[in-house]
Amino acid sequence: MSLPPLREVIARHGLKASKALGQNFLLDEQLLDRIAAIPGDLTGQAVLEIGPGPGGLTRALLRAGARVTAIEMDRRCLPALAELGQAFPGRLRVIEGDALALDHDEVMGEPYAVVANLPYNVGTALLVRWLSGERWPPKWTSLTLMFQLEVAQRIVAPAGADAYGRLAVLAQWRSHAKMALKVHRSAFTPPPKVMSAVIHITPAAMPEGVSARTLERVTEAAFGQRRKMLRQSVKGLPGALDALDALGIDPTRRAETLSVEEFVAVARALS
Repeated sequence: MSLPPLREVIARHGLKASKALGQNFLLDEQLLDRIAAIPGDLTGQAVLEIGPGPGGLTRALLRAGARVTAIEMDRRCLPALAELGQAFPGRLRVIEGDALALDHDEVMGEPYAVVANLPYNVGTALLVRWLSGERWPPKWTSLTLMFQLEVAQRIVAPAGADAYGRLAVLAQWRSHAKMALKVHRSAFTPPPKVMSAVIHITPAAMPEGVSARTLERVTEAAFGQRRKMLRQSVKGLPGALDALDALGIDPTRRAETLSVEEFVAVARALS
């Protein structure tokens, strides 16, 4: 199926990336195909895409055989997406709306992969939402997401690394997170000021006897006062100091030195 070049689509519809919506358009078709390949074979699979813009990644997903539901709040992009829908009959559903305000499981109604070049201003909030909550495994089968490189590093950081914090624990305590691809700023129009990276996350088994909310409260307290000793940062959390004592975790350590497993153990003791 031959489609007009993305630059031509953007020019014809008068689409300029909106700073307010955190948009940066990705136009390199080979790179887009590589991103669409990261989750594995998508033939016939349901895929949720957030912020498709003019549809660069959307066309790569459709070429890969996916059935795509795209949520877009910028109505300027809807005519370009409608043309794409005509090129792939019955395979693209576009919902005009705010991805943060929608229940994705309800929208999809079946297991789905998420693949998105996320708008920078909502990326982290959406990720935290997909990774949170007591219900596990989630309805999504994998998350393949573009972030600013600095955010991507915070998601995959090991304990002790400068970038290690709440986001790393949240992404790693019951899922596998890896850096799949680094993307140079020159690949985007307009080029952002920073490098980007694609992260791939798949759900893993949830540790027994741990409440997600408790783990979130522990990491919130521990990392809320970075660089402080644990005895200082978690003292406001009832039972936390006793839990450290029972587990033999030195209360003079700092949050960034605790492994994901140690955070899980503290949350288990408090659950």
